[in-house]
Amino acid sequence: MKATKWMPRLLAGGLVTLSLMGVALAAAQGSQSDPLVTLSYLNEKATPSILSQVDSKLTQRESALKTQLQQVADGYAQEVQGSGGSGGNASVYQVVTLKQGQQLVAGTSCEILLRSGTAVCVSDSSPGLVDMTAGSTLAPGGALIANHLYLATIEGRGVKASGAVTLMVRGNYSIR
Repeated sequence: MKATKWMPRLLAGGLVTLSLMGVALAAAQGSQSDPLVTLSYLNEKATPSILSQVDSKLTQRESALKTQLQQVADGYAQEVQGSGGSGGNASVYQVVTLKQGQQLVAGTSCEILLRSGTAVCVSDSSPGLVDMTAGSTLAPGGALIANHLYLATIEGRGVKASGAVTLMVRGNYSIR
């Protein structure tokens, strides 16, 4: 009977000893100054790796955004500048100066506003231009009125300068 009592006690004592040795071994792996995940590992390996990945992603995203911004800026610049004076664009008015004898040939839906000087309508057939201010039409050879807005409804119609002329034009056009 005595042999049977010491056996469970021995097993319980061994189990407690084993548990205490495991705790002591785990506590020996780290300390306040150098814990289980070491401070040196974080400072020398993990943090630089993470920062490098973040920098790489930021550089890629910045490059992509710069490319997109440049494309948008180039598009706006082309829209504002038109085709260098030999043509226009449909969204903004451009100031166009013609010398005597020069012609502005308008594209479809081109708007023309005579600001100064004298000019006449140029067209193959009648009506030449639509006078949107007066609500009438202008026949070929008819004189434009200052500050009236004219619309070219058919491509190839336009204005011929009788002297130095300043126009405001919105839409596609060419100068001959």
